Amino acid sequence: MTANNVVGWFEIYVSDMTRARAFYTAVFGKDLQPLPTMGDVDCEMWAFPWTEGAQGAAGALVKHAMRSPDTQGTLVYFSCQDVVQEASRAEAAGGKLIMPRTPIGPYGFIALVADTEGNTIGLHSMQ
Repeated sequence: MTANNVVGWFEIYVSDMTRARAFYTAVFGKDLQPLPTMGDVDCEMWAFPWTEGAQGAAGALVKHAMRSPDTQGTLVYFSCQDVVQEASRAEAAGGKLIMPRTPIGPYGFIALVADTEGNTIGLHSMQ
């Protein structure tokens, strides 16, 4: 049996999918892919690129009437080459820097930004 990380999927809830997609594409330089709707639920989902079986969790932006963006919920950290670069791109794309590059000992560095939807996301890098 292959060892897996505990987290297998995440969802970031958004109010304006067009604005949210533009923000995340600008910050990470990756296009998101539409996911098919499930049943008759009024839900729009756009997945971050992933490779089946690779390290890390897959996830998507989700617009759904039963969920909304929030700063007090679960905090998702995105792996980056350099958190300073992604934090700078987040600000340029309409987000806000909440916590600048901060060392976390031998585990690298983190930064926190607010996206255009009102969610707080984390950035993590080893440099």
